[in-house]
Amino acid sequence: MKLFGSSGIRGVANRDITVDLALKVGLALGKLKKTAVIGRDPRVTGEMIEHAVISGLVSSGCDVVRVGLVTTPTLAYATRDYDCGVMITASHNPAEYAGIKLWNPDGMAFDSKQQEEIESIIEDEDFLAVKWDKVGDITSYHNAVRDHTDMILKNTGRSSMRVILDCGCGAGGTITPFLLREMGCEVITLNSQLDGHFPARNPEPNEKNLGMLMKVVRELDASLGIAHDGDADRMMAIDEKGNFVTGDELLAIFASYECKGKSKIAVPVDTSMIVDDALPDAEIIRTRVGDVYVAEEMKRHGTNFGGEPSGSWIFPRISYCPDGIYAAARLVDIVKETPLSELTGNLPRYPTLRGTLKCDDSLKEELMGAVKQKLEPMGTVSDIDGIRVEMDDGWVLVRPSGTEPKIRITTQARENVEGLYEMAENIVKECFK
Repeated sequence: MKLFGSSGIRGVANRDITVDLALKVGLALGKLKKTAVIGRDPRVTGEMIEHAVISGLVSSGCDVVRVGLVTTPTLAYATRDYDCGVMITASHNPAEYAGIKLWNPDGMAFDSKQQEEIESIIEDEDFLAVKWDKVGDITSYHNAVRDHTDMILKNTGRSSMRVILDCGCGAGGTITPFLLREMGCEVITLNSQLDGHFPARNPEPNEKNLGMLMKVVRELDASLGIAHDGDADRMMAIDEKGNFVTGDELLAIFASYECKGKSKIAVPVDTSMIVDDALPDAEIIRTRVGDVYVAEEMKRHGTNFGGEPSGSWIFPRISYCPDGIYAAARLVDIVKETPLSELTGNLPRYPTLRGTLKCDDSLKEELMGAVKQKLEPMGTVSDIDGIRVEMDDGWVLVRPSGTEPKIRITTQARENVEGLYEMAENIVKECFK
């Protein structure tokens, strides 16, 4: 049984993520842990799934503390006082999705081994049912947001800059506007009302969905625009000119401030060469795509920073959870010294091409083996997540989609990226024959 993806258990509510499944997750987790803290984002189905997980936990004898509607990093920070944390969220996915993500006290999501243990208990239905007088207690804690805010304020400075904040009707509206104001910022909010239908925009904070934020930053002469996804573990930015800043650029900027000298950073295999060239003295550790895999490698190698170009930024001195709230405050600290457009202007730029080819799931494994044989002579190969080949002037990544019947192809080059992509695409097509 494979329940966990690259970021917890996730799917369409009442189809993939059902009350029955949520109950079983609670039962499995309650067999392993004695105390748990649980929170949720504003999705319409969030409370339904939360109640089912709680029922499973307490029926296994686990004491549960509810912190209510909070961001994922707020819940992860609250987990420091418990055996585990449970966040009911589908993060950046559309409104019809639901999800469950499990956390350790150090703020790191359950790793691969822990996920497999939960899956095994559910598959075997090896649950623990305690006697009626041993069921767990259910209590509430109302200061999780304040605790998270105070921690961030202790680790950041003050600024009077004007910031436009787009929370996308997600959980970020519970904390980020208030935090930035306490830092001294003038904060103008967009879509900061909590609404699990996400009526304003798709929760994913990519360039396509942030047109209004870019426009408002320009028209109101703001110093910075900030956007969150549904649970605010992600943070993306708009510079003072109203331009979208790519995830690779933000990754390089954060890393340059967090890592000095011979530091280590962890990034997924689809990260741009911008990061390598912007941090020539750093050791770049490539990981599988997914924040839990980045966090695993960060912990294993003792890195100074890690993240994903999708908007997940992990600061290990704070937590191993991607924290879009802290990232927003940290970026304010950085930008008050140097405008964001100047920081991005100092970074190299390399063209990138991405595409997909249809491929039945049953053929993916055999196809990837053939692709690896053809790509190996062309450079240094990594197969931790698909096949990535490092060449002198660029790289190729051929990776099977984990959610669709497709093969994804990404190429980046200092020059002639079109030729590199065509070469990679032709190799994949030849392997179909």
